[in-house]
Amino acid sequence: MPGLVVFGRRWAIGSDDFVLPGAFELFVRLLWWIGILTLYTVHKGQFNCPGGGLLHSYLLVLLILLASIICVLSALVYISMQGTISNPGPRKSLPKLLYTRLLLYLPEFIWAVAGAVWVSDSSVRCEKTVINVITGTVIASWIIIIFTIIGVVIVFDPLGGKRTFYLTDNVNRNLESSQSGQLLYNVKNTATRVWEKRIRLLCCCIVQDDDHRVAFTSIAELFRNYFSDTDLVPSDIAAGLTLLHQEQDKMESCPKEPEEVLCHSPSTAVTDDLDVELENSAHYMLFAAAAYGWPYYVYTNPFTALCKLNGDCCGNRPTDSDITGSDRHNFHFGSILKITGLQYRDFIHISFHNKIYEIPFFVALDHKKEAIVVAVRGTLSFEDILTDLSADCEDLTLEDVLENGFVHKGITQAANYIYRKLINDGILNQAFTIAPEYKLVIVGHSLGGGTASILAIMLRNAFPTLKCYAFSPPGGLLSKSLADYTKHFIVSVIVGKDLVARLSMPNMEDLKKRIVRIVANCNRPKYQILLHGCWYEVFGGDPDNFPTELDGRNQDALTRPLLAEESLMVHRSPSYNAFDDESHLNSPPQYPRLYLPGKIIHIVEESSSKRLCSSDTKYSARWSNETVFSSILISPKMITDHMPDVVLKALNSLSQELGSCVSC
Repeated sequence: MPGLVVFGRRWAIGSDDFVLPGAFELFVRLLWWIGILTLYTVHKGQFNCPGGGLLHSYLLVLLILLASIICVLSALVYISMQGTISNPGPRKSLPKLLYTRLLLYLPEFIWAVAGAVWVSDSSVRCEKTVINVITGTVIASWIIIIFTIIGVVIVFDPLGGKRTFYLTDNVNRNLESSQSGQLLYNVKNTATRVWEKRIRLLCCCIVQDDDHRVAFTSIAELFRNYFSDTDLVPSDIAAGLTLLHQEQDKMESCPKEPEEVLCHSPSTAVTDDLDVELENSAHYMLFAAAAYGWPYYVYTNPFTALCKLNGDCCGNRPTDSDITGSDRHNFHFGSILKITGLQYRDFIHISFHNKIYEIPFFVALDHKKEAIVVAVRGTLSFEDILTDLSADCEDLTLEDVLENGFVHKGITQAANYIYRKLINDGILNQAFTIAPEYKLVIVGHSLGGGTASILAIMLRNAFPTLKCYAFSPPGGLLSKSLADYTKHFIVSVIVGKDLVARLSMPNMEDLKKRIVRIVANCNRPKYQILLHGCWYEVFGGDPDNFPTELDGRNQDALTRPLLAEESLMVHRSPSYNAFDDESHLNSPPQYPRLYLPGKIIHIVEESSSKRLCSSDTKYSARWSNETVFSSILISPKMITDHMPDVVLKALNSLSQELGSCVSC
């Protein structure tokens, strides 16, 4: 840290990233050298077989070559262990050692080729053990060379040559304004093209049209803006997340103030309202989960799902419901039937059609709650991911409701698609013709929850009594005015430390600044942070208490960014108003703050008692507000808390507990 500069360009690896891989290679090389030395010692003077003279020379040179590599590796690992993440000064000699190590790959490559030729020579008649050892040596050499090439490709930064312009203040200051503007424009263009190529490569398996190309460019600019103003490498981010998790756990273990506890004590009326909404949420979460089709059903029933689906879904497709999109073998529809417990005749429309901004959904009659349910599927394909990542803001102006409300662009386009299907194709008219006294309920999980929320806003005028249940919706969804408006008809359900519910561009910017701050202030080497962090994540224990440069500073000093923090921020970055002297860490946000929709139910895990064959987890729920989700929490459960089966399990647990209390 900062990114290592060798061969005149920056690489996506720090000078302190060679400790663990270098130590592993050093261990392998030492074992290898000892093995070859043992072989040479045992067979010394016994190389009289045909080809034995060449073997003797091969082993002798190999021992010298391995010894040289071991010495260089030892020095490389030792130097890489020095300093801290933000203090690379003690590691300034590392590039020279790296050049030396890379130079030793040339004789190693030549010797690996020579060994391969010797082993494949049919005229060699030496002892079989010796030949096998040489064969293993050749294979090991080629494996190390191949893995080194793969490693170089992974840490190669296509923008490595361009980023030097960001870092050189003097160059920027001496340029004319027109030259500097053109320079920054070229750098930004190159960065956008690089990210666009990466996204295209990841999505190479899907058919790409104009919508995809526009989305690729938009997402590429988003990533370029986010990553262009820091000099963090991936391992720095990993170390920062580890430190943030431990710092967060230490803060959570501190006892709360009495005032803080009292402010969460709900009134009886609020508690009754919460109980009703929890019961409704547990019921409608089944529909939101069912929208995922057979992947969710197989995931939750791994041993029996395929047998049940094969037995029940191989008949004719139902004719009562309108099904669009591909559903080979009827697995999707069969899974929806199994999960919801509905009959064929209860479905009005089912769409499995999936493109960017066009996501699957179904419309069904829920006789238990007397509701027409529109269930929207969450993220399950590359197209859905592109919809998620199209995170620009756009206006949502609704007549007689609100003006200039900001919404998530990709999710709004998905909601527009379903809106056109429901209204223009007469799907809702058909449903209300069958059940005119039923109310309209819109549900969805994750991307489906966000789409359901915006769809509910669009339909609110036509259906004033509609209700929406958004399970784990994206955090960066609605502007403050729209979020307040939706509190009358939308309920969001969030479990634990769900990442997606806290995911917004301002929160991501905040996370980046927190990572930079905690990484810059830590006085321990990166390898110690990562090793202790891995142990803590896997085996638990007490959070680390690494000393930092913040120790002993007064509060006023903490409000100003440290020099170490500034060294991790790329100066004069395009995304931070280049040529301004304002601190990057304290710069104003680039993106408007968006919020979760509606009233928010936050479910947290109170206790978990694990036994040999079962685990008993207790949950508690309370009404919350959007400020609770204004910061990303680092936890191993930040992903699992978002999964639909975990949300359904938590809601069912609370619903059953509520039912038992009522019966008592």
